[in-house]
Amino acid sequence: MLRSERHLDFFNFMFTRFTRKHMRAVRIARWGLPEVPRGAPAVIFANHPSWWDGVAFMLLYRRLLKDRPLFTPMAEWALNKYAFMRRLGVFGIETGSSRGTVAFLRTAEHVLKDPSHILWINAPGRFADPRERPIPIAPGMTRLAEMAPGANFVPLALDYPFWGERKAEMLVAFGAPIPAAELLALDRDARAARLAAALEATHDRLVADAISRDPERFDTLVQGREGMGGVYQMWRRLGALLRGQRFDPRHDNQPERAP
Repeated sequence: MLRSERHLDFFNFMFTRFTRKHMRAVRIARWGLPEVPRGAPAVIFANHPSWWDGVAFMLLYRRLLKDRPLFTPMAEWALNKYAFMRRLGVFGIETGSSRGTVAFLRTAEHVLKDPSHILWINAPGRFADPRERPIPIAPGMTRLAEMAPGANFVPLALDYPFWGERKAEMLVAFGAPIPAAELLALDRDARAARLAAALEATHDRLVADAISRDPERFDTLVQGREGMGGVYQMWRRLGALLRGQRFDPRHDNQPERAP
């Protein structure tokens, strides 16, 4: 598989710039920092609510787990549209076929032979509303423990709510790791239920923090631009300057708390 540190550095810069422009902030719950045991490969399995998830993987990897090489699958038809991602650790899979599942598992097995590697994957295998219950688990997910019996499986919850500004928040949290051995003690249906339950518990706790609308419950990893932007924001800035006041670009400058 192609990987280029030069490409990773460049696209981390570009993804960060893009996120600052289009998201208000990327925030991680203070209880939800990643616990990824050393000396063994890992599978970070996330829900899949949005196109933004791939960007989230890159931003989190570069800020929290940079010393653990990232690999992640993407539908081959989509990867063909974003061919540069092949140099970021992204590999293509054929969706909707048993042949594609077998090819994915072979690639995943190869990736997870290295104890430093992390496979980042959207567990549903399709876009799914974050409120959908149970969270769907793609069939290939239940077989990954067989490919890598020494790996740890770490849930990652992603959510994109709007608070008091025009741009959404990217909120994330990791859950407790699950050893592959625990999954291998279950049949495949029970494995899917165990993975779904871990992901749901992590997401439900993240949602409780999101409902609080309290930034103090999070650490900010990327801060985006505040306010509306454009001519209206320029007018407000000029007005503050003429009044001798400090300009605050936010729409709502009151503490963000749920009522």
